[in-house]
Amino acid sequence: MARTLKSDKILFWATLVLVGASVVMVYSASAGQAPALKQSSSQILSRQLAWVGIGVLLLLAFMRVDYHQFRRPVVIWSVLGVTTLALVAVYFFPPRNHTYRWIALGGLTFQPSELAKLAALFFAAALLDRRMHRVNDVSYALVPVGIVTAGLAGLIVCEPDFGTAAVLVLVVTAVVFAGGLSYRYLFGSVLVMLPAAMVLILTSAYRRRRIMAFIDPWSDRFGDGYQAVQSFLAIGSGGLIGRGLMGGVQKASYLPEAHNDFIFAVIGEEFGLLGTTATLICFAVIAWRGLRTALVAPDRFGSLLAVGLTMMVSFQALVNVSMVVGLLPTKGIPLPFLSNGGSSLIVNMVAVAILLNISQQASPSAAGSLEARG
Repeated sequence: MARTLKSDKILFWATLVLVGASVVMVYSASAGQAPALKQSSSQILSRQLAWVGIGVLLLLAFMRVDYHQFRRPVVIWSVLGVTTLALVAVYFFPPRNHTYRWIALGGLTFQPSELAKLAALFFAAALLDRRMHRVNDVSYALVPVGIVTAGLAGLIVCEPDFGTAAVLVLVVTAVVFAGGLSYRYLFGSVLVMLPAAMVLILTSAYRRRRIMAFIDPWSDRFGDGYQAVQSFLAIGSGGLIGRGLMGGVQKASYLPEAHNDFIFAVIGEEFGLLGTTATLICFAVIAWRGLRTALVAPDRFGSLLAVGLTMMVSFQALVNVSMVVGLLPTKGIPLPFLSNGGSSLIVNMVAVAILLNISQQASPSAAGSLEARG
């Protein structure tokens, strides 16, 4: 094993800044919507604080777990088995907003689709590490990854949750190409995934409506385009420095899911361009340090796992921000570390913890080479 170095402090503190901001912003965003949610803002804040506490404890714990443990078959198959059972178990719990995405236990809810991302990454990184010598052999290296990924994504789509399934597929695809897959397969992948995505969209009435609302939200500003329009108004009214903390107007019963998927719009309204830019800088730092960790990892498995975990956080942040500003159709994709709720927060905290553990075992020569190049 490579010699143990200190954890990546920049990655650590960029993550904690976002997590700390989530407590403040969830309280602010929920204050105007608490009556409609039949909860007090203090209840929502208390629950978020509980999730943050659990997330920080898991971050500190998983930092000390050797990431090579996630390469062991017993760990991989256990995580895959638990995830699959959980994705099926959601149908035995009451639906929320006509979807089956959550397992509710003792007042707390968890989304198994978030755990599915980690399960798919562990499997893909471990298998590609073992079969790297024949990575371009479709039946030997790619079919097993494709079967597991498609199986998990299919269960998620049935909930239905097309957005999370798409993120999972994109993250695994990034790992596969980082593993050395020839780029001649990229065109083939697009030929397969794009028509599949179109079929899923065109065969679903609510997905078709979302696409139409995305193309012209103002044409149905009080219907399917309502959420997008209110998001635009929130961000636009923030200007350069915003209205100030707790000063947002759109969150007060105008912007649906303000403390969940659209918390970036609340940041834009209350802290303006400066606040949204600072948020994006934090995510850019996480992406930079995560990819740097992949470059200095002591082995191929660590490198592939670091790429996947970094892309998992980065893709989700990119999709959420793009959705809020109107570059993508609205989807139920939370903003990592910032949105209300525990599922995404905990899984992303564990992802950063694993990245920090990989950075602790960084190859001295690789790390020195990167530092020398600035």
